[in-house]
Amino acid sequence: MSLNVKVGLIGKLDILKFKKMDKNREAAIQASPALPLPKTLETNEKAKFMHPEKQDVVISEIRPNGSDAKTIVLKSADGGPLAPFRAGQYVSVLVSIGGTNTTRSYSLCGSPAWAKRGEYNITVKRDDAGFVSPYIQDNWAAGQKIVISGPQGNLYYEPLRDAKKVVALAGGSGITPFMGMAYAILDGREDFDLTIIFGSRTADGIVYKKELDDIASACPRVHVVHVLSDEERPGFEHGFITSELIAKYGGEPGTYSIFMCGPQAMYDFLDGEIAKLNLRRKFVRRELFGAIKDPWNQPGYPMDMKGKSFTLKVTQCGMTYELPALADEPLLVAMERAGIKAPSRCRSGECGWCRSRLISGQVFIPEKTDGRRAADVQFGYIHPCSAFPVSDAVIDVPARGID
Repeated sequence: MSLNVKVGLIGKLDILKFKKMDKNREAAIQASPALPLPKTLETNEKAKFMHPEKQDVVISEIRPNGSDAKTIVLKSADGGPLAPFRAGQYVSVLVSIGGTNTTRSYSLCGSPAWAKRGEYNITVKRDDAGFVSPYIQDNWAAGQKIVISGPQGNLYYEPLRDAKKVVALAGGSGITPFMGMAYAILDGREDFDLTIIFGSRTADGIVYKKELDDIASACPRVHVVHVLSDEERPGFEHGFITSELIAKYGGEPGTYSIFMCGPQAMYDFLDGEIAKLNLRRKFVRRELFGAIKDPWNQPGYPMDMKGKSFTLKVTQCGMTYELPALADEPLLVAMERAGIKAPSRCRSGECGWCRSRLISGQVFIPEKTDGRRAADVQFGYIHPCSAFPVSDAVIDVPARGID
């Protein structure tokens, strides 16, 4: 079979050039000087800077913020820039308390522009029933060196997805990611309108009150509405953040996106209120709120397991550990209490950093914090930060987290 194809002069020249390509390449290689290969590539170095597994920082300043919160200013240990971030992201902080190595996630509440000068800001609100926040407030001091992760999280403005107006619903220290957004808008780094509806118990307990007032005064694209639950004052809304209040300041449904950040109880309440607004799912986003503290109140929890203790066997990098694990707390907490450096970042079941294989046994995973892929569910992988034991279990855990 013959093909009736005519090749013009230009085509013949292209074919000749193609046939000589190997010889020309070999000649170029032989003519090049025998220089050693670079130890690293510029692209790889940029990737390490943009997405570091860990960063060494020094506490530069700690200052009170509201009645029970403290803002902690972190500076890079070497004086150089820190990894860039999107307003609304967080970092995971390594905390060593006694023999326990654990992590906590804190939103970056300063401007993304400050990363260039080697500065991050986080805010830690005291929870006397908590394990980490009282320790940080009572023990951390200026000059102390700590280790943090690179920026993480998906609670940031995306113009292809979000409405041009964002209504941010904040509770307590949940204001922190929205402080980053407010600063970014003020600095011209973000292009959207931000209305913050901020729930606090009392006016004296409002975190970042002065900073919010200053930004709102200087930037017409940032608006702040304070809602006090425990007192009534002129100029403040009173009660809780309801669908009526959201509609009052948000406007017509479909013209705004809702971002949320606050404690679990706030999310539980707001889920019902936001449902009344009939917003499209893509217009509602929430920050992670950490591990669920009351798994027995979640749908599907086997109530006869409440308060029980089981034996957890952990294999990690050739080592095997055996430890007790309570049905009322995540597997990650049991490992940290035993001194195992398990990987973790979000502690909310979403990021997958702690992804581990469940070899045997049964766990309860609340639907709200089950961020696994379908394939992980099928092949027996879990996120220990959001998995509660309901039997003796064996899990295979990847290499340790940030050091």
